[in-house]
Amino acid sequence: MSRVEPRTLSGFMELLPRDQVKMERIMQILRETYSLFAFTPLDTPVIEAAEVLLAKGGGETEKQIYRFQKGDSDLALRFDLTVPLAKYVAAHYGSLAFPFRRYQIGKVYRGERAQRGRFREFYQADIDVIGDGKLDIANEAEIPAIIYTAFTRLGLRRFRIKVNNRKLLNGFYALNGMSEKAQDIMRIVDKLDKVGEVKVKQMLIDELNMRPYKAENVLDFMAIRGSNDEILERLEAYRGMDETFDLGLEELRTVTRYLAAFGVPEENFAVDLTIARGLDYYTGTVYETELTDYPEIGSVCSGGRYDNLAEYYTDKQLPGVGISIGLTRLFYVLQEQGLLSEEVLTAPCDALVIPMTEDYGPAVEAATALRSAGLRAQLYTEKRKFKAKMGYADKIGVPFVVLLGEDEVAKGQLSVKNMESGEQQMLSAEQAAVLIRETIEKRNSAAPIRG
Repeated sequence: MSRVEPRTLSGFMELLPRDQVKMERIMQILRETYSLFAFTPLDTPVIEAAEVLLAKGGGETEKQIYRFQKGDSDLALRFDLTVPLAKYVAAHYGSLAFPFRRYQIGKVYRGERAQRGRFREFYQADIDVIGDGKLDIANEAEIPAIIYTAFTRLGLRRFRIKVNNRKLLNGFYALNGMSEKAQDIMRIVDKLDKVGEVKVKQMLIDELNMRPYKAENVLDFMAIRGSNDEILERLEAYRGMDETFDLGLEELRTVTRYLAAFGVPEENFAVDLTIARGLDYYTGTVYETELTDYPEIGSVCSGGRYDNLAEYYTDKQLPGVGISIGLTRLFYVLQEQGLLSEEVLTAPCDALVIPMTEDYGPAVEAATALRSAGLRAQLYTEKRKFKAKMGYADKIGVPFVVLLGEDEVAKGQLSVKNMESGEQQMLSAEQAAVLIRETIEKRNSAAPIRG
């Protein structure tokens, strides 16, 4: 029989057990943080009808989607969690309370070229607020403020949430007679961080037949820099020339003011006019988040306001705003840079119970007692030498080993060994549970990321 080489496709991530536990710990903190802000969990299918996912995709989306036939069905893998959310809200409108606040952590698929920090299958961790008819601008500030809270709870410190407004950009392009090409301009300008100013200028000229002086006007506008207040003040020079621009500027001012009120330090958010977001459905505030020390990785968290995403599924106006953490990309960067904390417990159990006698009964009772106390306990019954058993304990990284030999059974006690310190004590089952729990709780309080 010929053997098939075991391999993982390029752009797909598989983690070893210890790293998978670290990923799960990050997901747990995100779920806890999202719940803290009153978001409800949601799950949607990975596979949808292609016409549903592409109802308002277009642009880059249609190029990247995984699409296939199954019988007569035209199907596709979801490329994000926002479009399935729009479908979900439209389908269940009568059963939901608005504003509808949901979070979802799940895998999405994009057929783009795999490269450093970019994957074809990856986890996103999303939060969105959907309104019924209207949605207050305060939500557009609260969303990035929640990301600030989540990142700081994870242990991250050096990151920046960059904020812009699509209305402001559309207004600027209208002022310069570029309204018809606004969407294409934003798609190209969104590549500034990846390809640089010179290439973007050439793309504007070559792909959109833009006159060089107009391309320079676009880049000059995007190059406005300074503190948040300084940028907003410079934008005031355009006020009164275009109604859409004025509305975008006012929204940007409001979001900036509320972000500060939510307690987000200015060092962690910044007005950045280059942020446009490549997806077509954004209509107002947009966000991108970068790790300050690794800007070359690109955005690890992005999103924005969308007013018309559900229009292809319902005639009801369901505006929304959301943001998504590219969790797989973030984890990759943290892992690559050695920023994942070693303090986080990654063992599958808190205690490994090893019977040292032929009768496993006392060991079974000990493991059961520890589980009843809320601890994770594994019973090791393999017929191996003691050294091999302890080697297994080391390899899985278990914090405690519980030994039951003839002496322990006779005394009705357990030998409890702390694998980190090497200290070993003879304790009752109750005492062992207290010791293990206190140690575990202390270890688990550590942030998963070394900020």
